[in-house]
This record gives sequence, structure tokens and C-alpha cells, in this order.
Amino acid sequence: MKSIYGCIRGLLLAACCVTLAWAQSSTEEAIAEYRAMFGDENPAELWQIRGEELWTTPRGPKNVALAGCDLGLGAGIVTGAYAQLPRWFEDTQRVQDLESRLVSCLTDLQGLDEAELLKSRFGDGAKKSDLEALTAYIVAASRGHTMSVSIAHPAAQAAYDLGHGVFYYRAGPHDFSCATCHGESGKRIRLQVLPKLLDPVGARYAYTSWPGYRVSQGELRTMEWRLQDCFRQQRLPQLRYGSEVAIGLTMFLAKNAEGGIMTAPNITR
Repeated sequence: MKSIYGCIRGLLLAACCVTLAWAQSSTEEAIAEYRAMFGDENPAELWQIRGEELWTTPRGPKNVALAGCDLGLGAGIVTGAYAQLPRWFEDTQRVQDLESRLVSCLTDLQGLDEAELLKSRFGDGAKKSDLEALTAYIVAASRGHTMSVSIAHPAAQAAYDLGHGVFYYRAGPHDFSCATCHGESGKRIRLQVLPKLLDPVGARYAYTSWPGYRVSQGELRTMEWRLQDCFRQQRLPQLRYGSEVAIGLTMFLAKNAEGGIMTAPNITR
């Protein structure tokens, strides 16, 4: 009798494993089919087009375009710039990621109000974000470029070290850290496989495919949004946009993705 019950338990366990594997496979296949349906088209292109217009059109109280915005490779140069961010900038005397750098250019060059910009930092339906559109345009200009982030400057190294510390810092009601979900291979949340961000393969896959058009939201989402959402899921205080913690985490992830080829903006779940 015991052997029969043992056999039944074994069959049930095997069935559960098969069901989970099938569900995961089905989810991944559905996303792959959704991407294939678009072919060479990507909804993120709508944000890219708008971002290019915002980059080249004179705006703000100073009525100038962003041709004078230096993303690290020279004023107005966008090609390949994202693949080398975050980085140290002499004019602001700080390490900046793409989004915080854009805020600097929009306020300093065009005279726009930072508080007003940050109110619409993330789009929501009819309310579109200029920062997300500009990010899409600039990130797309790095497609095919190799990730190469320098931490030679002491401040860049400090940002990386801060990001490393934050990645392992446990907090919140669940005592989670970034490493809880992304420190080991084979983990998942619901049916979503979680990449190991300490491994070069996982880090390159995750970082180079983001920002992306998020199918479940119908919006293009940036790296700052991704990090804020991770903090939200950990039940942590809201991550301040463009903060040292946000930039440090981005630096840590970007450096771990060294050598990866940029494919973003992508289509994500």
C-alpha cells in the first residue's frame, strides 16, 4: 500500500513539474510570437520618433535645441553614447546615467523646470513623457554597440561600489535585496525567469535589452522605471529619480554587462 501511495505522490509531483514547465514555456512562446507578429516593427519606434523630434526642436524659455547636450562623446553626439553610460561629467561634477543627464541638459540648455519635468518622468496612457521619448531615441542610437562603461574616475568607482552594496542590502518587510531575486540562477517570480545579474551572460542579456516597450502596460519603460519598480516590489521606500542610489545601481549593472551588444529598446512582457 505504501508503495502505491509513494507512486501516486511521485506521479503528482511529476505532473506538477510538467505543468509548471509547460506554463513557463507557453508564456515565453507567447511573448516570442508577439514579437514575431511585429516582424521588424517595434512599438518603441513611436517613442524614438518623438524623441528625435524633441532632440532637434528648439524648446523651452531659451528656445534652443539639444544639439549642445553632451552625453559623453561630444555635444550633440548620440550614436554609441548610451553604451558608455553612466559616466563622470565634468560640468555637473557628478556621475550621471542617461536620464539624469537629460534632466541636466533640459534644465541648463533649454531652461525647462526640473520639478515639472519630473512630474511626467514616466508616461501613463495619454500623458506621455518627454524623458521616456528622449531616452528611447538615444538608446536606439546605441543598437549594435558594445557596452563599455569606465570606472577609472574615482567618483565612477565609488558609484559602482555603492551600487554593489545596494544590490546586496536587505531591507523592507520581506528582508529582500536585489540579490534575493537576481543573485542565483534558476529563480523566477510567478512564471517569469529572473536573470542572474552577477553572471556576465545574465547581466548582458538583461541590461542590453532594456529600456523596452512593455506589452502589459502599452508603454515604453526606462531603466530608472525598472529600478523603481523593483524597489516597489520589495516594499521599499520609493527610489528617487536620478539619485545616487539609482545611478549607483545602474553603474553596477552596466559594468557587469561589459562586452554585451546593445539591442534595446526591445519588446518586453
